[in-house]
Amino acid sequence: MLKRLVYLLLLLPMACVEPYEVEVPEGEQLLTVEGIISTGPGPHAITLTRSATYGSIFEGLIRPVSLATVVVRDNEGNVTFLIEGADGLKGSYFTPANFRAQVGKSYTLQIRTAEGKVYTSTPERVTAVPAIQSLEIRNVTIPTEESSVPKSGIQLIAGLKDPADENNFYYWKNGQAVYILETRPDLFTPRPTTANPNRTPQPKDCCVQCYRYEAGNNQSLFVVNDDSFNGLNTKIPASFIADDGFRFVNKFRMDLKQYSISQGAYRYLRLVKQQAEISGSIFDPPPATLRGNMLSLDNPDEVVLGYFMAGGETSRRIYVDKSDLTFKQNRAIIQDDCRVISGAFIDPPADWKP
Repeated sequence: MLKRLVYLLLLLPMACVEPYEVEVPEGEQLLTVEGIISTGPGPHAITLTRSATYGSIFEGLIRPVSLATVVVRDNEGNVTFLIEGADGLKGSYFTPANFRAQVGKSYTLQIRTAEGKVYTSTPERVTAVPAIQSLEIRNVTIPTEESSVPKSGIQLIAGLKDPADENNFYYWKNGQAVYILETRPDLFTPRPTTANPNRTPQPKDCCVQCYRYEAGNNQSLFVVNDDSFNGLNTKIPASFIADDGFRFVNKFRMDLKQYSISQGAYRYLRLVKQQAEISGSIFDPPPATLRGNMLSLDNPDEVVLGYFMAGGETSRRIYVDKSDLTFKQNRAIIQDDCRVISGAFIDPPADWKP
């Protein structure tokens, strides 16, 4: 009887399961505003994007906001128009090169999108910033579970004299970096072709060494207030530069930028840092809404992300030699002429003085 039942079940037609596609409407497009104007040399950039909160299409959720009218207005009524960048910089709007914010003035960012929507920031007042008196290097290694080789890099420690009798808020950003890039053109092997199917090596005569320019890239936020060192000399971790196998093969140079920012900007950046460092532990703080200082004049209930900042700026340059690192990553090998690498040039910068 059991065998007959098994045979009957095998003879039954198998049902086909049709996939059910759930159409989820694309989420609301939220305007995001990022950027800072400062007392440092321009041009200064403000970036506008829109990002969906959810949706069934996951490509291109972050879109540049192009063709907007973007102006910065100070408390005396002076207006500065920002110009959108070229094709590769759509959504990024730049002040004139000679524009600098002035200490004591307040600045407001105003935006009119191509659709006619109007946004404004609350005023941001610019305060003076003390000079970076010194920069020191601290070697850092970070163990990882994925590999026996830890991540590593250098931390920059900024020394400064904090002004007394006032509450100060500091923010540091990595400026442009330049480093000596070394490649292996003698190992160049072209991709397989009909004429060269076996990838026969074709060594190049030039060039082994170039100077590669790298835009400022902050892997983490460095912000602090002076509650614990008001009016004192202090040294504060202000930057981390990862060793990627290229940067510290020879000589590395970077300009560290130090800003004085408002209390509101400090609170916002500190919250962003806190959210970015959530690890999934039960001891993590609960997620918080990252509301900045941008408002919609058409719809006060509209959520606008990001923060427009204005502050004093100072910077200090540092050169790092390969011998300054106590632990280095394995050297990355590029089997080609160094000049073909993006951002690399054969001639050193005019102000290269290690």
